[in-house]
Amino acid sequence: MIQEIDTQTYDQLDKSGPMLVEFYSKTCGPCKMLAFVLRDIDKTLPDFKMYTIDYDENQELKERLGVKGFPTILLMKDGREMDRLAGLKQKPVIKKAIEDIL
Repeated sequence: MIQEIDTQTYDQLDKSGPMLVEFYSKTCGPCKMLAFVLRDIDKTLPDFKMYTIDYDENQELKERLGVKGFPTILLMKDGREMDRLAGLKQKPVIKKAIEDIL
């Protein structure tokens, strides 16, 4: 299940293992299209941790993580960034990036 979180929740997450963190904006067309792609991936990887964070409402976190735009996907493992995908990406690209950190 994809969970929407904020800075405080992110800081309290158990960051062990692999996870995907997506920064989006409610006014962003590509972000809305990416949401469909991520929901589709979530159906095939239900145990994989996936989180979305509102870019506009979490300024401190986006600056701390070096996120410059949206949509941006961070692929993390044990609290370390392993890969970053900026802009709208298709399902095969995202799935490959996830498989690379599993």
